[in-house]
Amino acid sequence: MTTEPSFVPAASLIPADAPFPKAAKVALGMPQLRKNLAHATGTIRAKRAGVAGELDDWEPLRDAAAAIKADVQHRLPELAVEFERNATAAGAQVHWARDAKEANEIAARLVREAGAGEVVKVKSMATQEIELNEHFENVGLKAYETDLAELIVQLAEDKPSHILVPAIHYNRTQIRDIFDQRMGDAPSGLTDEPAALAEAARLHLRRRFLSAKVAVSGANFAVAETGSLVVVESEGNGRMCLTMPETLISIVGIEKLLPRFADLEVFMQLLPRSSTGERMNPYTSVWTGAREGDGPKDVHVILLDNGRTGVLADEVGRQALSCIRCSACLNVCPVYERTGGHAYGHVYPGPIGAILAPQLEPGRHDDLPYASSLCGACYEVCPVKINIPEVLVHLRQQGPHQAGEQAAMRAAAAVMSRPGLWRAALRAARLGSTPWRRKGFLRRLPWPGSRWTVSRDLPVPPKEDFRDWWKERGR
Repeated sequence: MTTEPSFVPAASLIPADAPFPKAAKVALGMPQLRKNLAHATGTIRAKRAGVAGELDDWEPLRDAAAAIKADVQHRLPELAVEFERNATAAGAQVHWARDAKEANEIAARLVREAGAGEVVKVKSMATQEIELNEHFENVGLKAYETDLAELIVQLAEDKPSHILVPAIHYNRTQIRDIFDQRMGDAPSGLTDEPAALAEAARLHLRRRFLSAKVAVSGANFAVAETGSLVVVESEGNGRMCLTMPETLISIVGIEKLLPRFADLEVFMQLLPRSSTGERMNPYTSVWTGAREGDGPKDVHVILLDNGRTGVLADEVGRQALSCIRCSACLNVCPVYERTGGHAYGHVYPGPIGAILAPQLEPGRHDDLPYASSLCGACYEVCPVKINIPEVLVHLRQQGPHQAGEQAAMRAAAAVMSRPGLWRAALRAARLGSTPWRRKGFLRRLPWPGSRWTVSRDLPVPPKEDFRDWWKERGR
């Protein structure tokens, strides 16, 4: 869907004091993973808070971004046609893909028509979503990631674990060994210093850039008014991909559309501050179609649906389409910090993944809306004001519920809606739990209660509830 800014390098954020598993693909133990996440996300979180606090109009900017995105969702078909018309007039070729299969087939055909067998890639969540690299591999093509963190993950034959810092689950010693083992032209005697690792990757990728005939990108924004695409990044690899090859293929989720070029003013203030904690990103690339003697001569844009129109039909859930992939919600989420991105089982992890994945692939990720404490921290930091807790609750209500759960909820509702019955139930619960009150928790219950206590402790009711306390002391 997008090409997000890259925080360079992930290794520089992570201490190098963890023992390194011999196999590069072996994941870190949970304590080390949590340490890495706490360190890296805490660093980004603090920087973001500082630069956001510098703007007196930060909240009005968030309001403006939310309003623009809401307008896009109400006029998406109209804006998509406008984008196609203006991009085509500027010399680009626009293709429409209903799903991942169509997008992959179009991209592979365009690569072959360009006479190439390999491509260089800008960091792109859209291509991860449709598994473009895997499709290319299956049809005899090769895609090379050029973002440093994405390169690390690709060489390790792994999956990204964070939207912004995909290799956050590796420490720098692991990265050094991945380069030694998997990057054929890694320099001998390579150390795990971040500067040395970045230099090794730079030299490795430069050869790719100089020989590539085709590049693949996503886009942060697609401007309907002009037919322009925008990519923001931190390393410069994107600029190399977007300017040097003869053919450029951009795969763009339809929700990335903006109505006017002037709308970028809002998002270019919000995105870098919310993602990397920078006032502005180091590289912003904007291109409109193709121009003789300036950049790629063949420019293709694949507008990707892949479930987005289905999301658009849900008046509450469609908020997820406003996401600009800044990852601010991941960096404040207590659940993500404890589990990491791989636990979500989808390319979009964290709070945004918990509301986007179940809607893009109905029936496959219905459990993700429950991966939240509903603390609301994600809503507070979201630069486009997606009410993630509201959507989580909405999706929980829509999701499948077992007959036993439904019966339990109906019984609870019947009891809690009758004050006398509720007070009697509380008294019975207090009396029944008396033998366990000193321990404070019930650790084992017979079926069906065992379904709860198999993985959780059940707090026993307090000796005195609020009603009794208020009756005795509150008046």
